[in-house]
Amino acid sequence: MSDLSSLLTSSRQLTAHIPRPDLPAINLGLDQIEQQSRRLVAAQSTAPDPAKASYLLAQAQIDTSTLGSQIANLNTQATFAPLQPIHDTDIAGFLRHAHEQSLVASIEEGRRETEAEFYRVLDERVRRDWESRKKRIFEELGVKLDAQDRNVDLGVSSNVFGRSKLMSSRSGKGLGVGVNVPASQMRQSMPMHQKMMVYDRVLTQLNTARLAQTAFPLISQFKTAAMDTPHASGLGKQFAETLEILLDIVSEQPQLPYAHAQAHLLNNSPVLERSYAKAYLGEPGSSSTRELRIKIVTGARTALEKQYWQYLEQVIQSKPVDAALGGDPSLANRVRGFLSVKYYKGGKWQGGIEHIAWKPLWAQMFYLIRTGHREEALEVALAFQKQLEDREPNFVAALRSWVESPDGRQVIPRHIREHMFTSYNSHIAFDPDVDPFKQALFKLIARIEPNKKTVPLVTATTEDWIWFQLTMVDEQEGSGLTELAEVLESYGEKHFGSSPDVGSPAASTNMTSSIVGMNAALSSAAKKITWARLLLICGLFEKAVMALYEHPELQIEAIHLAIALSYYGLLRVPSRDEMTDVDILIQPTNRPVTLNFALLISRYIRQFQKTDPKEALQYAFCVALGSDRVTSTSTEHEKAVSQDQLELARELVRRVIIGCDGKWEELVGGVREDGTKYGGILERYLPLLRLDSTTDYNEVILKSAAAMCEGDRKLLDAIKLYNLAGARDTVLSCLARALGELLSEQGGGGREGKELEVLAQNVLRAYELRGERTRDAQDVIKLIKLRSAMEKHASGDLDAALEDIEAADVIPLEGDVRTITRKVDDLRVKDQPITGSMAEILLLTMNVLHGLHARVKAPGFGKEVERQAYLTKLRKRARAVMTFATMQPINLSADVINQLTKLDVAISQ
Repeated sequence: MSDLSSLLTSSRQLTAHIPRPDLPAINLGLDQIEQQSRRLVAAQSTAPDPAKASYLLAQAQIDTSTLGSQIANLNTQATFAPLQPIHDTDIAGFLRHAHEQSLVASIEEGRRETEAEFYRVLDERVRRDWESRKKRIFEELGVKLDAQDRNVDLGVSSNVFGRSKLMSSRSGKGLGVGVNVPASQMRQSMPMHQKMMVYDRVLTQLNTARLAQTAFPLISQFKTAAMDTPHASGLGKQFAETLEILLDIVSEQPQLPYAHAQAHLLNNSPVLERSYAKAYLGEPGSSSTRELRIKIVTGARTALEKQYWQYLEQVIQSKPVDAALGGDPSLANRVRGFLSVKYYKGGKWQGGIEHIAWKPLWAQMFYLIRTGHREEALEVALAFQKQLEDREPNFVAALRSWVESPDGRQVIPRHIREHMFTSYNSHIAFDPDVDPFKQALFKLIARIEPNKKTVPLVTATTEDWIWFQLTMVDEQEGSGLTELAEVLESYGEKHFGSSPDVGSPAASTNMTSSIVGMNAALSSAAKKITWARLLLICGLFEKAVMALYEHPELQIEAIHLAIALSYYGLLRVPSRDEMTDVDILIQPTNRPVTLNFALLISRYIRQFQKTDPKEALQYAFCVALGSDRVTSTSTEHEKAVSQDQLELARELVRRVIIGCDGKWEELVGGVREDGTKYGGILERYLPLLRLDSTTDYNEVILKSAAAMCEGDRKLLDAIKLYNLAGARDTVLSCLARALGELLSEQGGGGREGKELEVLAQNVLRAYELRGERTRDAQDVIKLIKLRSAMEKHASGDLDAALEDIEAADVIPLEGDVRTITRKVDDLRVKDQPITGSMAEILLLTMNVLHGLHARVKAPGFGKEVERQAYLTKLRKRARAVMTFATMQPINLSADVINQLTKLDVAISQ
């Protein structure tokens, strides 16, 4: 592209052919040129030529004269006039026209607003999706804005024995191994490390119990771990309360310690692993799935009632004087004391609470129900039956039917419910001064207005609101857990933690924050826990895990919540085809939401699989929890998903093995110097990977891991793993290939080459002790000798190098034609490691001979006769090497031939 100076030069050349040297040059600036241009334009006539314009338009079949007359006669004043003239006295016509114009204007305005809103929402969504995708990519790349959990050390080396990072492979789809991770190291804080170690111990106990096929109280152990972690007074306690809800949902017995996990053999208690998988993963309309939803509702409601009772006790203990319990230890009296502390101020009951017989009976009965004491609430109602029936004749009977409902649905008879409806609509629903707890009791017992499940003051906190929803849920009448989940998601996460709106769930001051004394706005992490807890209560388990994982401070909690859910069969996982290396939460078009559990575990253990590979294995075993859906009644999709989870678990195990930089002998065992093998801890956990025999273990784990090491250029590790798997031929082949590649490196590979040589010698010694000698072993021996010769040549020990070359017996050093021909014939059947390194072997031999020749010719070698005899011997050997080089079938490059010729000429002198 021309610059300004070249343009100036070329412009001056435009007038170079004009012979007017008497005219001065004109040098004007850009502003002066612009002014002159405008002056010239202003001097020209600007009147258009209509004849030329009409001529050009006529060619396009445009009648300019007709169009001009129509434009000139256009009356814009009648644009909005009615099509039919309206008389001044036609009021109806005028109103109709005005109405039509209003509609047209409204439609146009709506169209413009819709268009503007569409582009605004589109732009917002694009930005939000990009931020979300960018966040996921950064997470996959290991870039965290917050502190990481452990060291991440991903050093890269390009050596053939390298310590290179895992390469992308098709088998790693869904594990996030296809994205390059930077080699930066991000160190964790000590509290984070301690938290992870506490959970690690629980996982080890879990997998031990799974091996023994015994029950293990996993959620209870996780809850204890959450309370034992640093800063447990804050997020740890809130996560423990979330686990309490899950504990009640699955009916886990927290009193079952690990030491007595086998007690179920005596008391016939079932093994808890995957106990809800069939119901949760089955058809949504099946009876088992409906029963599971009922169990989720009942368990979550029970947990909320227990937590509220703890809160009630804390409130009473904080102000015992205001509670004034006296000597009455009954539950009803404790609730009365709680109400006194909370609502009795200045000698009056606040919040519109109605008192009957000088007692807040409505509020007292409600809070007894709120804390799970329904029978005690009925006792209070019966104790004051006359006073209550004077106000609400049907209430006590309705409460009795509701509490004593035989099927557990807490449904009252139809005629009593109709009386309750009548009373509610007549003097409760529209009374502004009604006791809110009385209104709440009527709505709960008779399930009045199921679409309006909020009562002011009663549902003022998040926990109160969700408990009220769960209490009114009825799977038989259609307003079940699925509908509640849709309502919850319609509110969205932002609603819970912001200022409460009228008639909506408030979350500005939830019960949990009151317990820990957090009256201000909740932290972002606490809000995430609150939202995840709500999703968990509504049975949206996958989204609950994702809600926790989105916050950096809660990712450890998200991992272990997912493990607990998977252990009980309450987690949906995608098939391999639906997985990506980025997305954790996957929403298929025709199936429910799934969670990429394997990717979640892979990201987590990647942080510490180098330093703590044993702990990383424990997490990898958990991926196989989802591989139990292979039965005669399973669908093809379920079988595929189960098989995918099993393969992913094995894949993770293999990647842990090759990712710990050769420190895997504790995991898979090794071979002693005498050739005997010893096992590793992995062999004890083979049943968790559905491996029934040592042969399967060798094929699926060891050989596959060795092949991955070989592909990643970790040949030392690959050879050791192949040897451990008993793949003798593959071991020898790898040794030969690696030794052959060393011959092309300076000094035979240096220290790492020496390690390979020692390994090869140990392997050959072990095979020899077992009486296993093959032609491949002979090739390895030859290559060891040649590598040793190269190393000795580099160190200057030429005599020893020549002895190793002679011992390798690959290159003939005698001039006998028959011997040379036999060596050429042998070379035709040699494997690639030797034939592929023939150029290096020939050059090594000639360089050694040339070095010896130079040393002999140097002064002080010895007697002249001995010197000449030795020189003659070297020349014969060099001639034999050159003869062999010309006869051997390997094509040598011109450069190699040139070097060999120069060395031969130098030796012959």
